[in-house]
Amino acid sequence: MSAPAVLVRKELVEAWRTRRLPVVVILFVGIGILSPLTARYLPEILKAALGDQLTIPVPTPTPADAVLQLQKNLGQLGAFAAIVLAMGAVATEKERGTAGFILTKPAGRGAFLGAKLIALGVVLGIGVLGAIAIGWVYTAILFEPQPVAGWVAFALLAWLALSCWAAITFLASTVTGSTAAAAGVGVVALIGLSLVAAIPAAGHLLPPGLDAPALALATGQTAGLAAGDLASAVLGTVVLIGLAALGAWLSFRRQEL
Repeated sequence: MSAPAVLVRKELVEAWRTRRLPVVVILFVGIGILSPLTARYLPEILKAALGDQLTIPVPTPTPADAVLQLQKNLGQLGAFAAIVLAMGAVATEKERGTAGFILTKPAGRGAFLGAKLIALGVVLGIGVLGAIAIGWVYTAILFEPQPVAGWVAFALLAWLALSCWAAITFLASTVTGSTAAAAGVGVVALIGLSLVAAIPAAGHLLPPGLDAPALALATGQTAGLAAGDLASAVLGTVVLIGLAALGAWLSFRRQEL
């Protein structure tokens, strides 16, 4: 087995032993369960709680509401989970002195960072898969079955967005060597880029620009979906991930361990 493969395996085993992977799976599965339930029963809860005080008519919930709720929860709770996963990826290894020990083995710094990024992507991918799969099942039970291919695309786009927030936090973890600073950078990036994405010209180039295409694909309402918007959002997100990975490598290769 090659050194990069050994490092990836080591990261995944560590994610399991430290319970990061099980916790992420439980969190994301919980998101997948609660999102359709919230979309289906929130109007009834509001009517029961407020009664005659509820003067605004509440629309009948639809499958699109379940998808939208799932998307919002993944975009918020899932994004914070990605940041927490990535904030100590390199900083913790440096603090413990294990990074220097690992690099005395036949493994380069690029392989060291690459293995961590791959492991982050795998853990997030398993979590997103759990959320989307259970979310589809609950949406089918509470509403009606949705297009499977559209939900697969929804899962891929959600995973790509979360991977971007993890990559930015990973860059900060590498550069600063501090878990707190890395978490702060990740949260600021999440909020800042989400605000910038509100500008139409910029929104199609950032991770939040994946939301509208993902919603359209998951609900099968692709008539108004512009392929160019989807392609630009995917490309922009991939470029951000690549720049974060490159920045982490350029910083890490000059650091003394």
